[in-house]
Amino acid sequence: MTTAEQEVVSLASELIAIDTSSTGDPTVLGTERAAAEYVAAKLAEVGYETTYVESGARGRGNVVARLPGADPSRGALLVHGHLDVVPADPAEWSVHPFSGEVKDGYVWGRGAVDMKGMVAMALAVARQFKRDGVVPPRDLVFAFVADEEAGGFYGARWLVDHRPELFEGVTEAISEVGGFSVTFDGGTRAYLIETAEKGVMWLRLKANGSAGHGSMLHTDNAVAKLAAAVTRLGSHRFPLILTDPVRQFLEGVAELTGIPFDENDPEAAVARLGNLSRMIGATLRDTANVTMFEAGYKANVVPSTARATVDARILPGREKAFEAELAEILGPGIESDWDSLPPVQTSFDGRLVDAMALAIGAEDPGARILPYMLSAGTDAKSFERLGIRHFGFAPLRLPPELDFTALFHGVDERVPVAALEFGTRVLDRFLRSC
Repeated sequence: MTTAEQEVVSLASELIAIDTSSTGDPTVLGTERAAAEYVAAKLAEVGYETTYVESGARGRGNVVARLPGADPSRGALLVHGHLDVVPADPAEWSVHPFSGEVKDGYVWGRGAVDMKGMVAMALAVARQFKRDGVVPPRDLVFAFVADEEAGGFYGARWLVDHRPELFEGVTEAISEVGGFSVTFDGGTRAYLIETAEKGVMWLRLKANGSAGHGSMLHTDNAVAKLAAAVTRLGSHRFPLILTDPVRQFLEGVAELTGIPFDENDPEAAVARLGNLSRMIGATLRDTANVTMFEAGYKANVVPSTARATVDARILPGREKAFEAELAEILGPGIESDWDSLPPVQTSFDGRLVDAMALAIGAEDPGARILPYMLSAGTDAKSFERLGIRHFGFAPLRLPPELDFTALFHGVDERVPVAALEFGTRVLDRFLRSC
């Protein structure tokens, strides 16, 4: 009989080959249905009763299934993953981004790390549990959802608002961007568990001005006004704030490496983290990056409006302060509105954390787990509305030389075959003892 470890690579490859690119445009037909139907069929094949739900937007497929546990009085654990991916240009890749090709010890393609690899691990373990008649300690709810890359408004957020009964009794959850290994100088290895993530604010900025011929004098140029405002925003450094999750992470790194951590200079500690410093450094302060700018329609016409989009990420507790600081930076004459998703934070303790440590330690003796804050966001922001405590735990043992964080939304995204197999073993152990 095929085991979860034996089938996880083929599941990941087949999922990647289903193009579920999300443009973020709500007027475009959803792409997740085919992947959701694939997952539902794989679960039904081994005996699960599945619920397939499409939100108000056609094609935004979501699948939920529950495996009863030994103790119904305990809160259930939610294992969730998103099926959508960001777009990819095949011309930039070494392999086709939707091939799911397996070569050189890796599974290649868009979604390999974000996050069809974890979806495949959860699906493989769910199938094996059902085949083997495993009764976990508590109910397990498996959810495979749409639209995470655009905020989850047609996926997790929609399910929370319209189908909360699917998550009845759930008290804790695990999902992406945690549980991956980092190897420090000297070979010491730690697995980072996400216990917090920054809030998200997608800003839409607009400046108005006087339209006219490009050859004339203009003192009310919308493009110039908005360009100056986003330049001020792009060069602004928000205040450094050392939150508890980041402090705990840096203290843990200091203990593992023997290099003291000075709370008065956390940036020095972050600078020693190599490639990881890009992500951890972004959790020391709020950030605001201009991602799109739109203005004009002809070379000799000064347009009356200019628009820009800004991706802002905000530390827990900083929402009101960020808004006030933003208004001051942009200055008068700049209109702004936004969609926002809140920060998420929990403590690094309890039976679930103990189960993570034991599962990791059984497969990688001597390794440590450390809490950290994610600079990005996940569907945890939606599920937290149901009072669900969330951790990022998608276990992967990675080669020390692999720049893992650069693979998220990057060209030639890929995940090691051995890491998927390792993660499946860890996830199996964890869900049997959680």
